[in-house]
Amino acid sequence: MSRIVVALGGNALGSTPAAQAESIRAVAPALVSLITAEDEIILTHGNGPQVGAIVRAFRLAADTDPSVPRMPLPEATAMSQGYIGYHLQREVQAEIARRGRPWHVASVVTQVVVDEGDPAFATPTKPIGSFMSREEAQALVSADPGTVVAQDPQRGWRRVVASPRPREIVEWESILNLLDADFVVVACGGGGIPVVREEGGTLRGVEAVVDKDFSAGLLAESVGADTLLVLTSVEKVRLGRGTPEEREVDRLTSARARELARAGEFGPGSMEPKVLAGADFVEGSPGRRAIIASIHQAGEALAGRAGTLITAGV
Repeated sequence: MSRIVVALGGNALGSTPAAQAESIRAVAPALVSLITAEDEIILTHGNGPQVGAIVRAFRLAADTDPSVPRMPLPEATAMSQGYIGYHLQREVQAEIARRGRPWHVASVVTQVVVDEGDPAFATPTKPIGSFMSREEAQALVSADPGTVVAQDPQRGWRRVVASPRPREIVEWESILNLLDADFVVVACGGGGIPVVREEGGTLRGVEAVVDKDFSAGLLAESVGADTLLVLTSVEKVRLGRGTPEEREVDRLTSARARELARAGEFGPGSMEPKVLAGADFVEGSPGRRAIIASIHQAGEALAGRAGTLITAGV
């Protein structure tokens, strides 16, 4: 039996509900093709455009009507998990039915424990929401002095929040129970809802965004997966981007992947977390593999004929 965690990028899902539903409908056959009679699949997904739209919509509504509350980021992440999970459930279940298979699909609203002392909280860097003018950014900070904004010289201003590393998947046992009952499980959407543990074991949501690739790797570790499959818009990891020496890479060892990341080869907000999450995962236990590939080549990647393979080693 093979247990596979598949990570889908939020940008690849589209920025509106209609576009998202169409994107998922298009990739559902490839996702279902990953499942054999002996495979167990967990789907994770990003939520960058979606959670940003939710936060912005409630903020604009609150500016117009004081009876409308602003939506805290943990709740907005939960909302995005719900409606992205709904689209994934609907389209994947429809594809399963077309093939006459017996599997079911369920989404789990997933919390991820982070360390409140993580250095990321002191230096927020993760952009969320749409770009704003300087005036809009100033108004946002005036309305909520705890808000941090940063400028992109080419595109304007955006809100930035902390992006701490995930430490624990709260619902991992529930996910395992669903796998045992022949469910395809959607979990850890948007990296999970970031929470911290307080005295007595209670959980409290915090204003942060957990990188979905690191959460996917931790989820794969937690449920004893064999493979972490990260699906993106590119066919393979590339080195030397933007130079005459740019090239695709078929294989990376975990040690080489870390070396290249330290050298700034991948870019901190795009390919780097995918590569490092893969390196973390494969080093956790012998025989594991991580693959980074195009969403349209998922099956080929699992068969070893596409994508970039990451394995443990020097």
